[in-house]
Amino acid sequence: MFYISMFFQYISQYIKTRFQYRADIFVGFLSDLLSQGINLVFILVVFGHTDLLNGWNEDEIIFIYGFFLVPSAVFSAFFNIWDFNERYIVKGELDRILTRPIHSLFQIILERIELDSLLGGFTGLVIMFYAGGRLGLELQWYDPLLFLVFVLGGALVYGGIFILIACISFWADARMSLMPMMYNISNYGRYPVDIYNKAIRYVLTWILPFAFVGMYPAAYFLGKKEWFVYAFLTPVIGLTFFVLSVLLWNQGVKRYQGAGN
Repeated sequence: MFYISMFFQYISQYIKTRFQYRADIFVGFLSDLLSQGINLVFILVVFGHTDLLNGWNEDEIIFIYGFFLVPSAVFSAFFNIWDFNERYIVKGELDRILTRPIHSLFQIILERIELDSLLGGFTGLVIMFYAGGRLGLELQWYDPLLFLVFVLGGALVYGGIFILIACISFWADARMSLMPMMYNISNYGRYPVDIYNKAIRYVLTWILPFAFVGMYPAAYFLGKKEWFVYAFLTPVIGLTFFVLSVLLWNQGVKRYQGAGN
C-alpha cells in the first residue's frame, strides 16, 4: 500500500507540473506523431515496390507496427531511463536516491515518468483499427483482455532489457553509449521476424527479445497460427526479463560506492 500511495503521489505531482506547460504536451505529441508518420510512410514506400514481404501483406505489417507502438508508449512513459548512466552514476544523483526508504529503481522510474508518451499508444490503436478493418479482423470477447496482457508483457520486455543495460553502469561507471544503439535495435521488433536471417531472428527472440514487443503478439490477432505459441510466451518473456533486471539491479546497487573520488 505504501508503494501504491507513492505511485499516485508521484503521478499527481507530475500532472501538476505538466499542466503548467500545456504547450509542451501538444508539441511533444506532434513530434511523436511526425516520427510515427515517417515510419508509416517508409512501410508504404516499401509496398509501393512489392505486394508481399515474405508472405506478409501491407495491412498486416501496418497492423504489427500499430501494435508495436502501444507497448512502446507504455515503456516510454514508465521506463524513461535512457540517461541513467550520465545522470545518476556520472553526476552522482544516485546518492540522493539511496538516502530514501524506498526501492531505488522504483524512485528513478517514477521521478522520470513521462505520461504524455502514452499518447503514442493512442496513435498505435488508431493504426491497428485502420489496418484491422481493411483486413476484416473479428474480435472475440476475450481479445481485449489478451491485448492488455500482451501489451504489458511487451512493455516489461522493453523495460527489462533497458534496465539490464542500465545496470552495466554499476560495474563500468564511465560514460557509455549503449542506450541509443539499443533503441535502434528495438525498432526491428516492429516488423515480422521471419523477414530476417536466422541469426537476427534468434537474437530478436531469445537474447534481445524485441520481437515479443510487436510481431509475436500482433501475429495472434492476425490469426497467424504458426506464431501463437510465441504470442502466448510474451508475458512469460516479459516477466522473466524484468525479474532478472531487478535482481541484477539489486546486486549493482550493493556494489555502488557513491560519487566520491
